[in-house]
Amino acid sequence: MVKVIGAGLSGCEAAWALAQRGIETELYEMKPYKKSAAHKNDNLAELVCSNSLKASRLNSASGLLKEEMRLLGSLIMECAEKTQVGAGGAMAVDRDAFSLLVTERIESHPLIHLKREEITRIDGDTPTIIATGPLSSEGISCEIARLTKDEGLSFYDAAAPIVEFSSIDMEKAFWAARYERGEADYINCPFNKEEYELFYNELVNAQRAKLHEFDKINVYEGCMPIEILASRGKDSMRYGPLKPVGLIDPKTGRRPWACVQLRAENREKTLFNIVGFQTNLKFSEQKRVFSMIPGLENSVFARYGVMHRNTFINSPLVTGERLTLKDNPNIKFAGQITGVEGYLESALTGIVAGIDFFLYMSGRKSIDFPLTSMTGALLKHTQDATSKNYQPQGAAMGLLLPLEEKIKDKQERYERIAQRAVADFKKAIKDI
Repeated sequence: MVKVIGAGLSGCEAAWALAQRGIETELYEMKPYKKSAAHKNDNLAELVCSNSLKASRLNSASGLLKEEMRLLGSLIMECAEKTQVGAGGAMAVDRDAFSLLVTERIESHPLIHLKREEITRIDGDTPTIIATGPLSSEGISCEIARLTKDEGLSFYDAAAPIVEFSSIDMEKAFWAARYERGEADYINCPFNKEEYELFYNELVNAQRAKLHEFDKINVYEGCMPIEILASRGKDSMRYGPLKPVGLIDPKTGRRPWACVQLRAENREKTLFNIVGFQTNLKFSEQKRVFSMIPGLENSVFARYGVMHRNTFINSPLVTGERLTLKDNPNIKFAGQITGVEGYLESALTGIVAGIDFFLYMSGRKSIDFPLTSMTGALLKHTQDATSKNYQPQGAAMGLLLPLEEKIKDKQERYERIAQRAVADFKKAIKDI
């Protein structure tokens, strides 16, 4: 029997990986009896910040990661593909349908025993995977601090607002995908130079909500609130989430000065997420300032953006091989709490933790994931003791070992790297 604490993406993957290999598992989830500020429903594997699982093409970091997860028998990938919504060249899901399907699959597995209760104490004698995520409750956070001798870190994360499609002015906005990749699944709101500068000035001077948990805020770059990004310079947004490159406004026949993109939240396309607009502005300020975006003047907000605390452990200091607690081989960590960043990256570590415990309990050696694979590269990051300031890391092609031959064309180079990664990965996992 293995205990898995936390039924987010990584916890569900860990329990699934174990159960699919014949290992009985107890999966603990504190919802619905207790929820974090960011959680809204009672189902497992709830997506909080975004419904996007990023690019699908193999020669991208997230596309390669998806393929490696499929090869490992990922539950999350299976459910994501069945609840997918249009997002151009990216994979996005209907959040509620996705979470519900994961819950149904977990509850119906005969070797997974779902227990709805909060765990605040870890039994070091029982094989346990701690996958409580970046929004771990105070009780389990204190226990993790005890186990890791308080080698923890924290940062703030922010979620973007969601608007109703019926309230978007499609006379001003237009459908398109950047660089015409995939279907035209994004709604694009184009700024001219004057509109952008007015919007910028209001955004950087807007009132922010108070944060009560800490006085000093360490914001992770990957989920930077739009107002903080804007404060770095007038053009910072134009080189970030508002970049107009690859887009042509059909009304002018020209590239906009800047462009806000919205991505579908559900299959019905009744709700849209404002891409890259994670924020900590007051709700009233979000309504006022974001309504200055062309096409969103009369937008109805189904959800305003929020900012909340995320935590992760300093994995290189407190864990050994495969994110096992250095002081106790019965305890493993998985998910974003380990210092990987992103939904799929977190889910991947859950699969690895589950498979690793299966091999350990079977008296077999751990898989030596090649550094040419995204899995191997991400696991290496969690053990990078040379880093003085350990920070979350998502999938990136730059993490992989370079090719021996030089290829100038980036897409061709990435394609070759991805093909090598898949081939090496298949060899590494052939006996599990």
